[in-house]
Amino acid sequence: MEKKMRFGIKSKIIIGYLIVIVCLFIAFIVLNSQISSLQKERNFIIDHDIEVHDLTNRIEKHLLDMETGQRGYIITGEASYLEPYNSAASSWEKDYNALYQLLNNNPNQQEKLEKIKGSIQDWIEAAGEPTIALKKENNTKELQQFFEKDPGRQYMDDIRSQFTSFRNVEKKSTETRATELDEKNQKIKIGLYGLLLLVTLISLAIAIVLSNSIVNTIKEVTQTIKRITASKGELKGRIKVRSNDEIKDLGIATNALLENIEERNWLQTNIAHAVTMYQGIASVDKLAEKFLFTVSEMTGASFGAFYVREENDKGDLFVKQAAFADRKGDAGRESFLIGEGLIGQAALEKRTLVINDVPDTYQLIASGLGDVKPKSIFIVPVLFEDEVIAVIELASLHELTVLEQELISQVIETFGLTINGVIRRMEIARLLKESQAMTEELQAQSEELQTQSEELQMQSEELRMINEQLEERTKDAEEKSFELEAAKEDLEEKAHQLELNSQYKSEFLANMSHELRTPLNSILILSEMLEENAAKTLSEDEEEYARIIHSSGKDLLALINDILDLSKVESGKLDVLLAEMNMSELPDQIERNFSHVAEQKKVQLKINKAQDVPNIIHTDEKRFQQIVKNLLSNAFKFTESGSVTVSIQRVADHRLTTAMRTVDTDCWLEIAVADTGIGIPKEKHQLIFEAFQQADGATVRKYGGTGLGLSICSEFAKLLGGWISLSSEVGKGSTFTLYLPSLSNGLVDYEKVNFAYEEVAVSIEEAEPEAEITEIDHPVQPVEPSLPDDENVFQDKRVLIVDDDQRNIFALKTALAKQGMTIMTAHNGIECLEMMKNSEPFDLILMDIMMPQMDGYEAMQKIRGELKLVDLPIIALTAKAMKNDREKCLEAGASDYISKPLDLNQLFSVMRVWLVN
Repeated sequence: MEKKMRFGIKSKIIIGYLIVIVCLFIAFIVLNSQISSLQKERNFIIDHDIEVHDLTNRIEKHLLDMETGQRGYIITGEASYLEPYNSAASSWEKDYNALYQLLNNNPNQQEKLEKIKGSIQDWIEAAGEPTIALKKENNTKELQQFFEKDPGRQYMDDIRSQFTSFRNVEKKSTETRATELDEKNQKIKIGLYGLLLLVTLISLAIAIVLSNSIVNTIKEVTQTIKRITASKGELKGRIKVRSNDEIKDLGIATNALLENIEERNWLQTNIAHAVTMYQGIASVDKLAEKFLFTVSEMTGASFGAFYVREENDKGDLFVKQAAFADRKGDAGRESFLIGEGLIGQAALEKRTLVINDVPDTYQLIASGLGDVKPKSIFIVPVLFEDEVIAVIELASLHELTVLEQELISQVIETFGLTINGVIRRMEIARLLKESQAMTEELQAQSEELQTQSEELQMQSEELRMINEQLEERTKDAEEKSFELEAAKEDLEEKAHQLELNSQYKSEFLANMSHELRTPLNSILILSEMLEENAAKTLSEDEEEYARIIHSSGKDLLALINDILDLSKVESGKLDVLLAEMNMSELPDQIERNFSHVAEQKKVQLKINKAQDVPNIIHTDEKRFQQIVKNLLSNAFKFTESGSVTVSIQRVADHRLTTAMRTVDTDCWLEIAVADTGIGIPKEKHQLIFEAFQQADGATVRKYGGTGLGLSICSEFAKLLGGWISLSSEVGKGSTFTLYLPSLSNGLVDYEKVNFAYEEVAVSIEEAEPEAEITEIDHPVQPVEPSLPDDENVFQDKRVLIVDDDQRNIFALKTALAKQGMTIMTAHNGIECLEMMKNSEPFDLILMDIMMPQMDGYEAMQKIRGELKLVDLPIIALTAKAMKNDREKCLEAGASDYISKPLDLNQLFSVMRVWLVN
């Protein structure tokens, strides 16, 4: 049977009001629609007709402006009279098109407009443009003949007549629309009165129907309540209401109250019965059996088990003490730990569990005719002082009602106290028996203790002898400790000597760098100037000689840098600057740096990058680039034909070795450089990674090289946490593979490194001459700012060169003089200060650092301090490139710093910046 739709008193009243409101709303919509229609028609008359008249007048005005401008220009010949003519000639068609669109619902008027347009165009073609053209040609005779006939006047009269006819038609159309609007307004008034009458009648009908429905229902409920009251306490009767409104809710609430009173009476009766039934029971198992029987009888449960907590080594264990409807002892498990299964979880959380969706695999309830699956399971813990001391599980063939569950819960509230009392009484009886047994055991143990006391005296004598032996061994250990301390001091002394040797080596390499770079600076500058051959005085062979000298000097510089790099790696003092590196740009960088090499050697360059390679890794990008460029340089150098292939991929997890997994990294990368060159014998695979070593002497003679590249690459790879492996076969090619981790968590804590000794460092942080492809270091040249031309910057600038080497002075003086500068020279800091005091101010100073009598540091400090020349640009030049020289120079007062040998382009760029600023 379908549920009867609820229709309450409030709903009835609201629906009545809604019907009235809907009627009013409908009337409002109809009225609003009519008013809106009238408003639209009114607006149409106002906007449309006014716009038509306005556009008509504007067209006539444009025509009048054209006529006035034409006649003024013809009479006076002034070009200014043509401005209104031209303006009106370009504007009247726009207004005409707008007017034509407004009349798209009136074809007759559009037809008249087309005639007016034709007349205007005829006037322009016959009278306007020809007369202006004649006037411009100064043809007075034809103008006079034209105005004797004056055909333009007839066109103007026709146009005015056509506009008058057009306006009369529009006026009549406006009057017609106004009349129709008055008729519609009268109809709306009549309709409004009719709607008001209809809404009034509907409202009265709804009020009568609603009042009768409410009053009749209340009368039926009142009579039913009187009958229940007259029944003298019998609560079986119930209120029946046919309507589905608030009065029915009142009846349902009254019926629910009667049912609740009946349930409370049943609940209190059964609780009182349950409390009295387990009085006088002295054992837990009997108490459990009695409780299960009574509760099953009250609730209709068909199966049950009673568990009591016992403490053991594994923790709290709940053991079954009784069961209801047990079949051969299979009513539940024998015991469980707290938290084990649903019953253990209920004990752990101290909450009641009710399960009505019982699975098919649950324990079946046995009867004489067979086994039946239960429909409901009820698990309830028994608490005493907020501790679970027992758990009861019941199964029923029907779902336990809320009333039955409340009965069990209320009985359980006081049942914990009863169980605890029974357990305490049983524990007291057990302890009494145990105390009697322990008294007998103590007597036996006292006799055993007497015997053990005698044995301890004998063992004490043995321990004294052992202690004497240990004292002798302690003395021997102390003597050995003194010997180890002496050995430790010897090792510390040797370590100190090694540190001194490392310092001497670094100082030697720094001095060697200075002594080599100083003459090399002059060689590179002068050879570069000869190579440019600005004066065109050298032959092609002489230019080639200069290029060879310059290239050889750069090769020597690369060799010096390699030796210093290798020295720093071996001394363990090479900085590793970890930062983010964009791997997505690596293929483009390789292509940009080596594509021209591949074209020159006619070798194919292939670059393969796997999709799983991360876009960002953490490493020292400079050292990484040095490794990759050196491997590629070697590949191209030893490959005459075929291809060079670069493969970039991520090392899969299953390929990671145990050692690789111990590194704290995001991922491992594998960069393989494979070539089809000469190959390397297997017995020489380890040899080529040693300093100054190649596969054999023939390789050196044919291909050249120092043998430092792979050694430095190998050391750099170790510093970055990776290594380089080699796979090669003679005549088929070689594959060098770089394995490198992404070190997002850092590599070394450099704050803990001891920098007690000054280390040698090549000035790799500064811009250096562009390296050959076979070199490792490829510094990026700085981008020069947008500055004026060189002639405007360098012309007539006074530059002071301070250097103790005549070769450098000659080279720099020659190069700068060509730029139009005035050059002065000083051989040390003292001469520099004297010249600055006694001569005109200088625009810029090029200051060498290592000089006799007064070095560059002291000279710059005096210039800034004593002479107060704070804004004078000073560029420090040095060949002894110590690691912290840049900071020292800037602290001493230098504006900028360049290491020797100098690159003229770099020098001019730096000078240009400071001279402009």
